[in-house]
Amino acid sequence: MSLTRSNLYYAGQPENPENLSIMEAIDRQYLKTPFYGIRKMTVELNNQGFLVNHKRVQRLMRLMGLVAIYQKPKTTCRNPQHKVYPYLLRGLVIDRPNQVWAADITYIPMAHGFVYLVAIIDWHSRYVLSWRISTTMDTTFCLEALNEALERQDILKVVRVLSRRG
Repeated sequence: MSLTRSNLYYAGQPENPENLSIMEAIDRQYLKTPFYGIRKMTVELNNQGFLVNHKRVQRLMRLMGLVAIYQKPKTTCRNPQHKVYPYLLRGLVIDRPNQVWAADITYIPMAHGFVYLVAIIDWHSRYVLSWRISTTMDTTFCLEALNEALERQDILKVVRVLSRRG
């Protein structure tokens, strides 16, 4: 299987408190200036009193999933060989519940790391049908939230049918 014993038994270590405080500062600064790259972020953190180099900032920003927002070259030029999928909701009037659902995943900074939040939302009513929190970015908590939303909608359908009969 080409799997070494050290990889099998290795347990990852959590980030140390100093890195967590640097990550909080990066997050605050990124919310103010999302166009700062690694170099400007390093200068800003040094101005705030953190003694960090660009390699550490790069590793932490990569761990947090943060990248600078800037105009990338040739973003409007599409490859003619690639298939273009249509936007299926264009021109659709959403005028009733359960017509369109949306899912969103975000991360929440905590005292000792991050947690991920997934929410299933009804577009018409803006009602949160279900949500889940996880410490890892895997598919299981997303599927659990989707299954809960589907089960709740099935229960609501049964209640509506029974209320019409009686």
